[in-house]
Amino acid sequence: MTLIRIIFAALSMTVAAGTLQSQDVAAAVVADPEPYAPIPAEGHTLDEYKWELRPLVIFADTPEDRNFERQMALLLEDLPALERRGVVILVDTDPEAMTDIRRDLRPRGFSLVLIGLDGRVQLRKPAPWDVREITRSIDKSFEE
Repeated sequence: MTLIRIIFAALSMTVAAGTLQSQDVAAAVVADPEPYAPIPAEGHTLDEYKWELRPLVIFADTPEDRNFERQMALLLEDLPALERRGVVILVDTDPEAMTDIRRDLRPRGFSLVLIGLDGRVQLRKPAPWDVREITRSIDKSFEE
């Protein structure tokens, strides 16, 4: 079991117990650089993933944002489905840092943005989505 799976297992238990804390989410975000592990958006650009991975960018104004915490909990439910589709999860919870990705996508408050392999916005949502809805959106793009 990789370190990230152990951390996400622990996070799942805290989510189930209703005790998810922002420091738990922050620990998971920096724990492991595997493609399906959430990583901070700072220092990254969307272009570095073009034609290789699909960035799923989760924005919030603070890691304590309820929608952010809910979104992270929803992602925990089926990370392998995202991994199979080549998704990299990027998180940005500090508007003051003004990352390149935040500058490109200009979110307001909580936002979930899925970028296609071609670098274009495939999906933008102002509320949390579960993995099933996200993967359906990805799979639908193959059908068109």
